Amino acid sequence: MRVLALSPGSSQDQLDRLPALESLCQQLGASLFVACDPGVSAAWQLLPCVEKVFPFSFEAGPSLADWANLLGNVREPDFQVCVNFAEGQQVNLMLSMSHIPSRIGTSGFACTEQVQAGDGFAAQRLSTYLSPLGCSLDADAFRLALPSQELEEARSSQPPGDGPMLILAPSSEDQDWPPERWLALPKSISTRLATLRSSTLDPGLPMRRRAAAVACADVILSSCAMTQRLAVYCGIPLVALGATPTDFPPRGDIRCLGVRSDLASLTEQEVLDALGF
Repeated sequence: MRVLALSPGSSQDQLDRLPALESLCQQLGASLFVACDPGVSAAWQLLPCVEKVFPFSFEAGPSLADWANLLGNVREPDFQVCVNFAEGQQVNLMLSMSHIPSRIGTSGFACTEQVQAGDGFAAQRLSTYLSPLGCSLDADAFRLALPSQELEEARSSQPPGDGPMLILAPSSEDQDWPPERWLALPKSISTRLATLRSSTLDPGLPMRRRAAAVACADVILSSCAMTQRLAVYCGIPLVALGATPTDFPPRGDIRCLGVRSDLASLTEQEVLDALGF
């Protein structure tokens, strides 16, 4: 069985969709094909059930030729289900000609099942997309399955020692905790815990390497939305700067701190307190 996902949006949007699509494919015994912008496709490389990614830039004003090419791609395999996160007349026209029997989305004349966002944190709200197919979603239970070789490579790149490993992951946005505070924090923690090891992730680190680094840490401090979600999906304790509790499951090891628009006012002591120091 084959499932098609039409997935516009940012890398954060793609990551929010991983638990729902992985759960759907597991329960249906299906493989997954995804149409998304090439710039955000790396998120789908984290799912073993993904068979192919179709590069398609939904937000770039695709031409009729682009839509016709996508239609050709989705009509060639035998898809039984389409989970559609896109909107607009063009995508509905394309889907209506696709012959996919089950087409699930929030709006549009091509939908065979129309749904609304559910309750809970960001990833869990997509449970309503699974309901028409008799499937369920426990997004809090979702965990990334990363190859042992990639995990070993991540461990080998960590600073030497046996102490706890803290990963710092600032975002690349202008509104972030000031760089000098990111730099000073490990030194402040080391006065309280001399065995602490720490490493700062480059914002440009590829998704799979980032995920492996996160999975091998003991705690994550991050203002990067992608890294925050990877920490949740790896079950690693997280202090999320500039995030809201509605982004994550209600776990005791996830703490949200500060407001995205005013992270500069966040003090070092507030961060230390959130980390348990």
